[in-house]
Amino acid sequence: MSEMSFEQMLDESFKTIHNGEVVEGTVIDVKDDEIILNIGYKADGIITKSEYTNDNSLDLKETIHVGDTMEAKVLKVNDGEGQVLLTYKRLAAEKGNKRLEEAFENHEVLTAPVAQVLDGGLSVVVDEARVFIPASLVSDTYEKNLQKYAGQEIEFVISEFNPRRRRIIGDRKQLLVAKKAELQKALFERIHVGDVVEGTIKNVTDFGAFIDLGGADGLLHISEMSWGRVENPKKTFKVGEKLTVLIKDISGDKIALSLKFADQNPWLTAAEKYAAGNVVTGRVARMTDFGAFVELEPGVDALLHVSQISQEHVEKPSDVLSVGQEITAKVVDFNGEDKKISLSMKALQSKAAAEEAEEE
Repeated sequence: MSEMSFEQMLDESFKTIHNGEVVEGTVIDVKDDEIILNIGYKADGIITKSEYTNDNSLDLKETIHVGDTMEAKVLKVNDGEGQVLLTYKRLAAEKGNKRLEEAFENHEVLTAPVAQVLDGGLSVVVDEARVFIPASLVSDTYEKNLQKYAGQEIEFVISEFNPRRRRIIGDRKQLLVAKKAELQKALFERIHVGDVVEGTIKNVTDFGAFIDLGGADGLLHISEMSWGRVENPKKTFKVGEKLTVLIKDISGDKIALSLKFADQNPWLTAAEKYAAGNVVTGRVARMTDFGAFVELEPGVDALLHVSQISQEHVEKPSDVLSVGQEITAKVVDFNGEDKKISLSMKALQSKAAAEEAEEE
């Protein structure tokens, strides 16, 4: 048996490796574009930056340090320069795919940051494995701009797993729908007609405002926004504003809200303030051919009939009055049951004329 040369003995002392094998090594040097590992082989292992990460902005020297131990997969035992070419990201992606497969089978809820906002949805990365969340599965409502999710950590489930076709699909929508259903159930178990609750204005339309009550939306109709008159809800309420509202009615999954609290009803004190004979001041709110409606306070309107505007003949109210004009008149009739009040400017004019006659 012939003796082995020193070089042969040295080769024998090193393990043998093969393409596709997973090896562990210790970092002996980190450069701007590659990591060098001692893998217990006669040649060092090299991981280029592109085989470590898909993030071009990553600084290898800040991420990897000499002395760190790493697992990597052998791409080429000899890269042509006597070194072993390794990949970290592909091994990580394989492990990530395995992780995603388990999550898919177990219906596990995953959490990951949004790595990229694409035209058709979001891309997230789990252990170097990419998951695509289509725009239609990002939210339970239509999202016009997905940019707000950039860098944001989100929860999702894997709804389709087919790595061979590179189809690993995530679904955030079903989690939101399920959560909303739970909150809605809890809300309807908790609230009753007559309750006073707090909500957040979600949307304002010409006919009312939708209030998020934390599980379901309630409608605050324009007619329930005030004891007075609200001409334009969009000028009165703003999206995001907190509001304390009264639950007026619950019908199935529909909730009707109101800001007309009973203890603030202006008609509770109207009989005293607007008793027949009292002189009052109000603002002309609207006009018809037969008279003008005068707002004495929000929620309390009175009728000034055309025949009671002046001692002189008035064809129609708009000939002498204008909307928004402040007038002073005498209450000639008060009907609390029907919430009707009648005014007269002519009565004050008659009184003033009589007083002048007496002085003469």
